[in-house]
Amino acid sequence: MGYRKLGRTSAQRKAMLRDLTTDLIISERIETTEARAKELRSVVEKMITLGKRGDLHARRQAASYVRHEVANVETGQDAVQKLFADIAPRYDERQGGYTRIMKLGPRRGDGAPMVIIELV
Repeated sequence: MGYRKLGRTSAQRKAMLRDLTTDLIISERIETTEARAKELRSVVEKMITLGKRGDLHARRQAASYVRHEVANVETGQDAVQKLFADIAPRYDERQGGYTRIMKLGPRRGDGAPMVIIELV
């Protein structure tokens, strides 16, 4: 099949995945629906792989995708800097599988299956 459409146009889908990726990099765990989390997993793993490469081209590729939001107010560190400085070095020895998805149960309003996705 390829990928999930998540009931959105391609531009809306890309924007949502960019937002979720940035949020996950900043807070390291977020609560979302199962379908979104499974789609988000592949994007985040690619971003962490770019972070592990660590060269200028990888940094620019990540910066073109991740939103420019402040991750740490005290240091003024943004999401891309956090990805390359803090998150990527953590997974030097690990070959993929940087995220974990834990099921929470159905959402109250519409019964959508909810999960927590976090960095391992």
